Amino acid sequence: MSRRRIFAVAVLFALGIWQIAAGGWIHAKAVFAQALLAGAWTRAQLGIAEPHPWPWADTWPVARLQAPRLSEDLLVLAGGSGRTLAFGPGHVDGTALPGGAGMSVIAGHRDTHFSFLRDLLPGDRLQVTGRDGGVTEYAVRTRYVVHKDRARLAMDQRGLALVTCYPFDAVTTGGPLRYVVLAEPVEPDRTMPMTTAAAPAR
Repeated sequence: MSRRRIFAVAVLFALGIWQIAAGGWIHAKAVFAQALLAGAWTRAQLGIAEPHPWPWADTWPVARLQAPRLSEDLLVLAGGSGRTLAFGPGHVDGTALPGGAGMSVIAGHRDTHFSFLRDLLPGDRLQVTGRDGGVTEYAVRTRYVVHKDRARLAMDQRGLALVTCYPFDAVTTGGPLRYVVLAEPVEPDRTMPMTTAAAPAR
């Protein structure tokens, strides 16, 4: 084998290792961040207003989101910026706090924290724990895909919208489609399902 071919093979091998390492770092960072956030969540429940999980963090946990059937247990962060979503699902500014009155929108990355959305089914239960320890239970009503430029939600309705990019197995990031899981609070006297609407543009 010529030196040129050996060099080309070595470069391709190095690039492959770099890609694998980069992908592994993204997932490792997501898992490690949730561990640090657990301490901040404990402080939040003790009454600290904005318990930063590390000194330079510009976000903090505002709620706990659980999907019991799928054994998912995540801390939701303040803000829906890309920087925040690298560490966990984020509560979108301007929407109701998780578990509160109105529509609460939580965004997350399709290949880390919100990869489980593809496995949620209508009727599945979601549990949201607020900073005060109160738990709100939701039932998944619908799932759909929408273009980000045509995305809308009925913000006056009390509910929970979980939003991520679509498709889940896309090679490139930042596509125009969004996958939305819409859930409504479980209330004994509520029999009519929530009106289906689309997600807000992100």
